[in-house]
Amino acid sequence: MIFIAGISIALFISALLLSKSNKSSADYILVVWMLLNAFHLTLFYFIINGTIYSYPFLIGLVFPLPLLHGVLLYFYVSLVTNQFPKNKWVAALHFIPSMITLLYLIPFFLLPAAQKIEIFQNQGKDYQRFQQILLMAVFLSGIIYVIWSSVILNNHKKRIRHQFSSVEKINLNWLRFLTYGLGLIWTLVIFVQNDFVIFIGVSVFVILIGFFGIQQTNIFAGQPLPDKKLAQSPDITEIEQKEKYATAKLSDEKLETYYTLLKKLMREEKVYTDAELSLSQLAAKMEIHPNYLSQIINSKEQKTFYDLINTYRVEEFIRLSRLPNNQQFTLLSLAYEAGFNSKSSFNRYFKKITGQTPSQYVKTQKV
Repeated sequence: MIFIAGISIALFISALLLSKSNKSSADYILVVWMLLNAFHLTLFYFIINGTIYSYPFLIGLVFPLPLLHGVLLYFYVSLVTNQFPKNKWVAALHFIPSMITLLYLIPFFLLPAAQKIEIFQNQGKDYQRFQQILLMAVFLSGIIYVIWSSVILNNHKKRIRHQFSSVEKINLNWLRFLTYGLGLIWTLVIFVQNDFVIFIGVSVFVILIGFFGIQQTNIFAGQPLPDKKLAQSPDITEIEQKEKYATAKLSDEKLETYYTLLKKLMREEKVYTDAELSLSQLAAKMEIHPNYLSQIINSKEQKTFYDLINTYRVEEFIRLSRLPNNQQFTLLSLAYEAGFNSKSSFNRYFKKITGQTPSQYVKTQKV
């Protein structure tokens, strides 16, 4: 049965993560989330097959759980992208709705087993108002946390384009999958409102997490997620330190001096041919702070670091493709020589700059 499969996969994912070396805070959050999914699916499975009546102490425990899924998604995404609140007390506030629900239900939990079963069989008799309020809270929780997590992802995407010349290895697909997947579950919660359909959706979601996660080997392996690793690197944390330099701007004279140096490094040393070039690495080569380099690029080129470097790479590819000695090489090999590290990024950015695909451009040059 699909519910058993979902429970098993959730437990399997938790075991894999717990056996992982160098576990991060995000890994522990994902473990908790997977265990929550396993427990939530187990309770629902007990409800639909009547097993819950054999364990009346479990009746009612399902109510606070929907308020936790969005919170754990937000915690995981914010930890991986290094945007988690620095104040742990602020983070703890996210658990208030579920704690209020749990506290409200304490009198119910203390009732005799027979009375709890009777209330449960009568669709929550005397608790209808509570269920209405809880349903609205669940709706809001899902909407807020899915949107919030999406905003975090969007912010992270913008940040990395100011810090890296190649973003293909900064894989956001895993986080998008979790965010949009939970968003789809909440769509079922809001518009379908059929528990059986909803929990089938949850089971499928958990199974897909296992399938997709195993394909992304670094999620369960000993190294951190690419997003986490890069988010914690000096390249990203420089952004967090920007406040220290917000009022310290370069003078016009220094701006011109460093801009001249930047153009020299591009034209003569061709630093952009390093596929892994980052803002911090280039700033270190120029012996200035990364934020000053950002100021130079923004004021003089009106571009992000990513756009600047890849524009030079396109120009270098065009130069290489025109050399007679290079006619024997493939377009992709020339693109790699120019600094691109993937066919998709090369094709996408080349068309953005020239309006043509690389092959189309080369053909027009031969006519």
